[in-house]
Amino acid sequence: MVQPYSDRCAAGKILAQKICALNLQETVLVLAIPNGGLAVAVPIAETLTADLDLLIVRKLQIPYNPEAGFGAISSLGTVILNEPLVAHLGLSQSQIQSVIQRTKTQIETRQTAYAGLVGQQSPDGRIVILVDDGLASGYTMLAAIQSVRARGPQKIIVAVPTGSATAVSRVRDQVDMLICPHVGSAYVFAVADAYQNWYDIPEDEVIALLRQFHEKNCETD
Repeated sequence: MVQPYSDRCAAGKILAQKICALNLQETVLVLAIPNGGLAVAVPIAETLTADLDLLIVRKLQIPYNPEAGFGAISSLGTVILNEPLVAHLGLSQSQIQSVIQRTKTQIETRQTAYAGLVGQQSPDGRIVILVDDGLASGYTMLAAIQSVRARGPQKIIVAVPTGSATAVSRVRDQVDMLICPHVGSAYVFAVADAYQNWYDIPEDEVIALLRQFHEKNCETD
């Protein structure tokens, strides 16, 4: 299989070129979905001279299969459920609520770790570019989209380096524009397959990327 990106940063630079071609004149806010989305988002925000912030979104883990999810929840409180999957799994309301509450706690813990580095920008009236390192099912991004839409943005653009055909179709109709240069058509799709250098980004690297970005912004302001 041909891997189109060397790493997340390289993928972000390719997306940045495509977004620059849109000639966006308004003030842009780049919202990254951590952890993987931040490394993609930083070169986009730097190229556009845009504001950068995080929108924490976590999948709702299937109780007996934590690698898979039956929906997602964002740090702004929006919950998206994959209703057909929930019905197929036979999850009870008590099971669903238990997972939601546990996931909310995880999000709060992450927000505490990022204290002072996130939550500084509002989507109100702005062009918002939502960035992740890929779309697998698309439900994480759908939760992000609904969260942002509730804040009254001027326009929502989703920019991701790769995505499954199903997820791309699911997300495209929910936003003003979707930029996804690499759409996977294989029956089994994995975001990692699009990258030569792939690893799970730890929290300390997220914090370091945020600090570096803010320090550069302070130097140029």
